[in-house]
This record gives sequence, C-alpha cells and structure tokens, in this order.
Amino acid sequence: MKLSKRAQMVKPSPTLAITAKAKAMRAQGIDVISFGAGEPDFDTPQHIKAAAISALQEGFTKYTPVGGTDELKEAICAKLQRDNKVRYQKEHILVSCGGKHSFYNVAQALIDQGDEVIIPAPFWVSYPPMVELAGGKPVIVSTSEEEGFKLRVDTLEGAITPKTKAVVINSPSNPTGTAYTRAELEGLAEVALKHNISVISDEIYEKIVYDGFEHVSIASLGEEVQAITIIVNGVSKTYAMTGWRIGYTAGPQELIAAMNRLQGQSTSNPTSFAQKGAFEALQGSQADVSTMVREYQRRRDLSWKAITSIEGISCYKPQGAFYCFPNVGAYLGLGHKGKQIKDTAQLTGYLLDEARVAVVPGADFGAEGYLRLSYPIAPKAITEGIQRIQEALARLD
Repeated sequence: MKLSKRAQMVKPSPTLAITAKAKAMRAQGIDVISFGAGEPDFDTPQHIKAAAISALQEGFTKYTPVGGTDELKEAICAKLQRDNKVRYQKEHILVSCGGKHSFYNVAQALIDQGDEVIIPAPFWVSYPPMVELAGGKPVIVSTSEEEGFKLRVDTLEGAITPKTKAVVINSPSNPTGTAYTRAELEGLAEVALKHNISVISDEIYEKIVYDGFEHVSIASLGEEVQAITIIVNGVSKTYAMTGWRIGYTAGPQELIAAMNRLQGQSTSNPTSFAQKGAFEALQGSQADVSTMVREYQRRRDLSWKAITSIEGISCYKPQGAFYCFPNVGAYLGLGHKGKQIKDTAQLTGYLLDEARVAVVPGADFGAEGYLRLSYPIAPKAITEGIQRIQEALARLD
C-alpha cells in the first residue's frame, strides 16, 4: 500500500513519543521521572465531573450541533467578555475536540496552497505540521532568551511578504513560559493591521500566570484588531481536563462558518457530555483554578531554582504555562563512554537511559540547544529528577 505524501510528511509528536516511552519503561518496573507531557497532574475539579456524570445519567449522550451546543457557546461568549473584555456572539464560536483540533480547523479554513504563516521560535511542536497539512509554508522566526523569547515588532515586520497570511502568537507560551504585555501586543497588532494579516492567538494557558502578571488577549485591543484575530483556547490546561477534548475558537463569523463545515465532514460534534462538563468549568466556581495556579507557581520556583543551579545552564524564568526551557548548549559536543552527544535529541536519550529522566529536546520546538521540562509533577519528583539530570551531566566529558 502506498501512503499519501501528506501522511508520510507528518512526524509523530515528540512530546507524546517521549511520554509514551517513559510510561513503557515504568510499566517494566523502571524508576523513570517524566518531565515530558504538558499535562496537569491534578484531577478535574469535582463539580465539573459531577456535571458530566449528571449529563450521562440524564441521557445526554446523543449528537449535538456540529460546532457545539448553544448553551456552551453562550458560556464561552460570557467568559470572553468577563475575562478578556471582548464581545462575541455565538455565531463567532466553534467548539472542537481540543485546542489542537481548533488550531487544525483554523489552518484548514484559512490557509491556501503557498500561503505563509509566521511562527516565532521556540514554538509548540504542532504549529508547523498543521500549517503544512493545509498547504501553507511555516515561516520560522527566531527569538532570543535574552529578550524573553518574544517576537519583536521589527522582526515581525521583516518576515512579512506578499504571501503572508497570518502570524501565530502563543501567550503564555509552550515551551518557554513567556507572556506578552499589553504594550508588546499593541506593537504587534499595529504591524498586523498595517499589512492586513490575521493573528492566530493561542491563549490556552491564559489562566496559568505568575507573580501578578495579567494576561491580555490581543483581540481586546480594539474592534479593528478583533476583526483580524482568531482566538484558540480550551478547557484542557486551566481545568485539568486534557482527556475531555474540548477546545474552542472565537473569530470572524465567515471563518467560523467555514470551520463548522469542515468539522461537519471530519469529527462532527465534540463529545456531548464533555460539553456539559466544559459549561460547568466556565460558568461554575473558579476556586480550584486559583489553587492549582498557586501550586504551579511553587513548582515553577522549585524547578527554575534547581535547574539554574547546574553549572553551565541558564533558563528564562517562566511568567506563565508550566514549563522550564533551559539552555544546555554547554553540554553539547561532550561525550560519555566514548560516544559524543551532538544534539539535544541525543542528550535526551542519554538522560533517559542513564538518569532515568524524560525530557523533550528543544530542536522539536525550533530551538536546538534547549530542553523542555514540564513541571506539573510532585515537588519531590522535581527535586529528584533535576538532581539526576545534574549528576548525569556531570559525568559528561
């Protein structure tokens, strides 16, 4: 059987691959500490689970409208107005099977063959493949650790061509934890308006911010900016609902209608009773969110302090999300038992085999020389895992 070129082009998700390997080793009785998966270790709050259980018991198990129930769309509109100071009607909302599915739908509905999409690096690993699957060209622009891994106005301006269709902004960011201020977003929005390009704003980590930082949605900067902005969000990270697979998009009505048509020929509606849980997540008590974020900040502090204590390693201090992205370039080119470690892919293999610690190579995020550590794990495991990393790196020569 000859596979399509499209299928052959797509690589497996490195994050999922590392996580799967770590789980397989654990199943064999090997003591592995995993910083791999970008997933909260908290359980979904009880009131959210209760809403889904009630829906099941009441027989809410049939098809819903393709793009989600009116009830959930209205809750999303209320959330966007309450939290992000931006107004949408339900015709501007599409509910999909997770934030990743939302971004995929955006790409399929927005991008034509040859269109360019500007993606700042480091980036979430799935952005470029999803652009390519839509026939587009990812234009990767580098950012620097020294400048907080942020896309600069002049860098964006310099990357725009007549083929540019959109720019992706992920704030707070996976994998770096960087987050944009209002002033920084205003500068980027001005450039996007000048060149009439769309802004795909991935805000999935908006609630997970630290040290009093206030998340700002770029769509809230005015009606003109809102008209060119496509918000991608969901309940996975904020409410520890990764397996529920509920994401949503807010954007221009014409785009949302096109995405709805596409979704109608692929997945159809998101799971019915999961939508009931998502409604409760958005409309119910937010107390559990505050509790989880306080704990993430404690783990951020613990992780960042431990990783930056290792000789030769620097690390941007995350303002949001739940990842550290340390610079391990000083250890590339060194070796162990006669075998040289040339890149971060080989370094992650070494750490998994020798230290029994799973991390993700930075090259997969467009930043060779870095590693991504996801810290929604027990504080004791954070301390032990980073100590293992330190000891393993010390054995390189």
